[in-house]
This record gives sequence, structure tokens and C-alpha cells, in this order.
Amino acid sequence: MDPENNNGAAPSGNNADEIVSFPQVAAVATGWMLDFLFVSLCRHFKEDKLDEFNETITVLQAISQSASLKGKDHNEKTMICAFLARVMHGKQLDVLFEEDESVMPLMSAAKIWSTLEHVVADEDLFKNVTILLLVQSVAICLEKGQKSAASSALKWFENNHEFPEKTGVKLWTIVKQRDTYHPFLMSFTFSRLLETVQCFVDAYLEKNPSDDLLKAATKTVQTSQNIEDLEDVVSQNNSLSDTVNKSAKSKKTKRKLLTKMTDLWTPNSSKKPFVCVERLSVNELSQLKSEKSPHTAEVKTSRKTREKWTHQLDKYLKEGVKRHGQGKWSQILLDYDFEGRTGTMLKDRWRVLMRAHEVG
Repeated sequence: MDPENNNGAAPSGNNADEIVSFPQVAAVATGWMLDFLFVSLCRHFKEDKLDEFNETITVLQAISQSASLKGKDHNEKTMICAFLARVMHGKQLDVLFEEDESVMPLMSAAKIWSTLEHVVADEDLFKNVTILLLVQSVAICLEKGQKSAASSALKWFENNHEFPEKTGVKLWTIVKQRDTYHPFLMSFTFSRLLETVQCFVDAYLEKNPSDDLLKAATKTVQTSQNIEDLEDVVSQNNSLSDTVNKSAKSKKTKRKLLTKMTDLWTPNSSKKPFVCVERLSVNELSQLKSEKSPHTAEVKTSRKTREKWTHQLDKYLKEGVKRHGQGKWSQILLDYDFEGRTGTMLKDRWRVLMRAHEVG
């Protein structure tokens, strides 16, 4: 017996001389999984699905720690994911990605964005995102009535990033006046930031396809659907034959390829509570080193104690539904501070208000 077959080696195809080690196969499969999660994360970002985004980033974070992922492309993708996570949580100032609690999500995003300059083909797009991150870091603080935080953010950018001097002067004037609706801020909105980042993501995916596993899964689903359709036709033909030959009054139940298993999970099924990633340090998602964090820190999660709904929170919810429409819970979460509540919680509270006839 070939001793190599006892060491985790497996023959490839029909040629026994072609030996492929399991670690090699595992490395390729892990790369495909990372690519699939990367594409999924980009899709959730585009569709503004915060809960799905957070679930995917948690899994991707675990996969990215694999020792087999050493390629340049993998490092780029993990860095882009870290950047998207910070932008996605940009309006949630209580979410931390750095050891320094004064560094808010968009500030941390700017830190990563500066390392991605070589990845961005369009220089103008890179500059636009840089300015948008700066402006929105200040604007969000002003929206939440935190002038001191806006000043701190502006000082942080002056010390850590390069940007046009005129932009800095304008922002200092806006901060001093607390002009939340200044035309300059209105021209660099958060929605524009999301759209510009999405342009970058689309361009990156076009240049760096990451859909090997996605294509394989699509073929599997298509094959399953074809088999199911064929069985449906056979089932219908058999049913017609039975009707003609036996004059049966009952119809034959349509056969499906896979039986649904939903009954096994009801009625005791429950949704997993929202756990927000508190720190997703740059060190963890790539090999970028920080002076304050020389070693990779463990990812920490925090869960706030849920308090009762206040009149102010109900007011935020009503305003959010009026602005975005019922069901747009993820967008509403970005506009107001709901003290750690999730989209599901907003939906449940909205139902309570509707039953109490407190909404028009």
C-alpha cells in the first residue's frame, strides 16, 4: 500500500500517480468560502441589511483567521470587509472598532481606507470617499448634538490625514455655528458616502471576481430545480393516467425533491438576539500593525441592558417610519439612537403602537 495514502492524501481523478494533499484542498476550499462571504457581505451592504451584514461579518472574521489564507487577494478582501463594517455602523457612535474609545466608526474607516489607496483604480473616487468620511464624521456628531465630539473628530483628522485646507476651515466654521443643515454638509451626505463606497465595491468585484463557490452553488440549485420540475411532470402524467384508467376522484399529491422540515423547529424556534461587534481591530482582519495594539486583540462583543421604550424613542420610531416608510427598520436605525435596539425590536414596537392606535 502506498504510504502517502495513509497521511491524508487523496488521488485526483483516475490517475493514481496524481496525489493531492488534503491541506492543499482545504486551502482552496477555505479561499472559496472567504470569497463567498465577501460577495455576500458586499450584497448585504448594497441592500442595507444590517442584521444579515453582522451575521456574515462574524463568520468571515472566523474564516479569515485560517493560516491557509496568506495571499494578497485575501488580505485585500478582509481589509475591505473591515472598512465596510465601519461604514455600515457609521451612524452608531457607541459602536467601537478601536481600543481608543474616542475613535468613532467612520474615523476608523478612514484609517483603513488610507491603506486601500493602491486598490482603488479611480483616484477621484478615492479622494471623494476620503472627504466624505471626514465630513460625515463631523456631521453625524452635530446631528446627535455632540459638538465636542465633532471638534475632536476634526482634530483627529487633522493629525492623521491629509485633506484640503479649505475643507478644514469650512468644517471648523460649521462646528462653531452648530449648523447641522449647512449646504456644505448637505452636499456630502451619508447616503452619498454609501453610494460612492458601493461604486468602489462594484468596480473591485468586476476586476476581482470572487464567485467560484457561488457559481457552483447556483449550478446545484438549478440542477435540483430541473429534477423537481421533471418529477412534477411525471407526477402529473401519472395522475392523469390514474384518472383515465381508474376514474379516480382524488388528485395525486405533487411530489417534491426535498421535504420541508419546518415542523421540527416550531413552535419553540426563536431568533438569535443581536450582538454587535464591539471591536474588530485592523490587526485582526489583516496584518496591519498599530502602535497602540502590537498584538492581535480578541474580538469583544457587548450587549446592552434593554430598557423600556420611552416617549422619545417612540417619537424617533414614528419620525423614522414617516421618513422611510414602514418596514425600513435598518434605515431608521441609522438615523436615530435607539440605544442598541435592532430592526426586529423596532418592528415589534411599531406593532404595539398600531394596536394602541398611537399612530396614524
